[in-house]
Amino acid sequence: MDSDAESGGQVGDRGRLSAEGLQFNVSDTRKQGGLHLHIGQLSQGRLQVGDKVSAEVDDARRAATRRNHSATHLLHAALRNTLGEHVEQKGSLVEPDRLRFDFAHTQAVTPEQLLEIERLVNAEIRANHAVETRLMNYRQALDAGAMALFGEKYGDEVRVLSMGEFSVELCGGTHVSRAGDIGLFRIMAESGIAAGVRRIEAVSGAGALEFTLRNEQTLRKIAAGVKAANAEDALGKVGQLADRVRAQDKEIQTLKSKLAGGSSKDLADGAVTVGPAKLLVQTLEGADAATLREAMDRLKDKLQSAVIVLAAIEEDKIRLVAGVTSNLTAQVNAGQLANFVATQVGGKGGGRPDLAQAGGSDLNALPAALESVKAWVAERLG
Repeated sequence: MDSDAESGGQVGDRGRLSAEGLQFNVSDTRKQGGLHLHIGQLSQGRLQVGDKVSAEVDDARRAATRRNHSATHLLHAALRNTLGEHVEQKGSLVEPDRLRFDFAHTQAVTPEQLLEIERLVNAEIRANHAVETRLMNYRQALDAGAMALFGEKYGDEVRVLSMGEFSVELCGGTHVSRAGDIGLFRIMAESGIAAGVRRIEAVSGAGALEFTLRNEQTLRKIAAGVKAANAEDALGKVGQLADRVRAQDKEIQTLKSKLAGGSSKDLADGAVTVGPAKLLVQTLEGADAATLREAMDRLKDKLQSAVIVLAAIEEDKIRLVAGVTSNLTAQVNAGQLANFVATQVGGKGGGRPDLAQAGGSDLNALPAALESVKAWVAERLG
C-alpha cells in the first residue's frame, strides 16, 4: 500500500517500511517535488539506496484522516451556503482525531448558523454521493466551478474532487469513497483567530459520535443536578436557578452596602490623631472589594482629613484598600501605602495617590502589617 503525504491540510500517513531483517518506523510522510518523503526511525537492520521494501500504512489512522478531510470539504461548502460566497479558506489542519478550518468572515458565527451548517453537512453525508476525482486543466477546473484552496500550489493539470453538486474543489489529498463513509459531523468550537478570520474545530465519524455521547452524559448530569425530570426540562430549571442566584446576589450586595454604611459610622470612632490628620486602620469582617471601597468613600466623607487602611479576608485571601483624603496626598500616597502593607503579607498592590487596592495571602502576618501603618504614616506627616 502506498503512503499518502501531507496535502490539502491533512497530515501525512504513519506506518512502517520493512524487508527481511529491516524495519523503518514512519512517523510522517511529506511531499517534496514529485516525491513522497518518509520520515521516521530505523529500528532494525540497515537501509540502503536500492533496497526493496514493503510499505505498511496505519490503515485505521488513514481512514479517520480521510473522513475528516472529506468533512472539511463539505464544511467549506456549507459555510459558503450559510454565510455567503465571501467565505474562503484561510488555512486548515486535518488529523485523524479532529479537523480545523480557518475562513474569511468578519463576525462571529451565531449558534443558529452553526446549527444550520451542521445540518447541511450531515444532510450531504446522508445523501451518500460518490466522491469522484477527475484530472483536468487548471483553467478548465476553475471555469467548471471548482474552488482552489488557500496555500496550495497547482500545476497545469489538477485533481478535481466532487461530492455531488454540493462540493467541488481542487485537492490532492486522500478522501472517502462515498460521503456516507464520514458517518457523522459535529462542530466542537468556533472562534476568531485574527481580524476577519474565524476558526471552526470539528470532528467526524467515531470522534463525532464520542463527542455527542459525552455531551449527552453532561446534559444528564446537569438535569440530575437541578432535579429536572429529564434532559429536555433541564434548560428551564437552569434558567430558574440562574434567576434565583442573580436575585440573591443583588440582595447580598444590598446588605453589604448597608453593612458598609453602618460600619463606617462605628469605624470612624476608632480613628486616632497622627499629626494634622486622622488615621484609621481596621479589618471589616465578611467584606468584599466593592464593600471595602464603599466603606472607604463613606469614611473619607465623615473624617474629612484622614489616612485610612481597610482589610478583609475572603476565601483565605487578604483584600486591602488604602485611601487618603485629597488634602493629604502630597504627603501620603495611597498607592505606596497599599504596597507597603501588601508586601508584608505576601502580595503587592498600588493605585492612585488617593485610592489604591492590594492583596496578599499570609494571614498570620496581617495583624503586624496593619500595626506598622501608624509609624509609616507618622513619618510622612511629620
